[in-house]
Amino acid sequence: MQKRNDNKYFEQANQHWEDIYKQYSRKMYGVCLRYARDADDAKDILHDGFLKVFKCLENYKGTGSFEGWIRKIMVHTAINTYRLYHSRCFFVDENTEFDSPDEISIEDELSYEELIKHINALPDGYRIVFNMYVIEGYKHHEIAQMLGISESTSKTQLLKARRLLANRLKNKSYEKVY
Repeated sequence: MQKRNDNKYFEQANQHWEDIYKQYSRKMYGVCLRYARDADDAKDILHDGFLKVFKCLENYKGTGSFEGWIRKIMVHTAINTYRLYHSRCFFVDENTEFDSPDEISIEDELSYEELIKHINALPDGYRIVFNMYVIEGYKHHEIAQMLGISESTSKTQLLKARRLLANRLKNKSYEKVY
């Protein structure tokens, strides 16, 4: 008799998890894509992230938005995946020279998809810090702590990412971006 109750509990839990996945997976996939190099990596991060969400579901205290809580787990999963599979070295090219770009207006010239492609084409260190600071809203000391780098490295990576991105957009280098 105990087994039947357990099965009913798991059926209800699975349905609840499936509902959560259906509701949030598309948005969270977008988050994962910003941190991953390709769609397959993003799917892996999404899968791992939802496993953590379901494992820690009882820890959600109801403060703040549920979507924000899931997003935070996805970002941490993406960062942990990056640290696990990549070296901790960040792209630093001291010889890279950038033009000091004038104010750039990209409102009508560039679609969202093109902008994301340009962001995803940034070197890993630039892209990760750019996403965390500009899109996710983390502070440099938080980024430094999460990535195991110094705060000044975080600031430098962001500065270089912005310059490289602005330079590419200014020069309208719309080569095929993968």
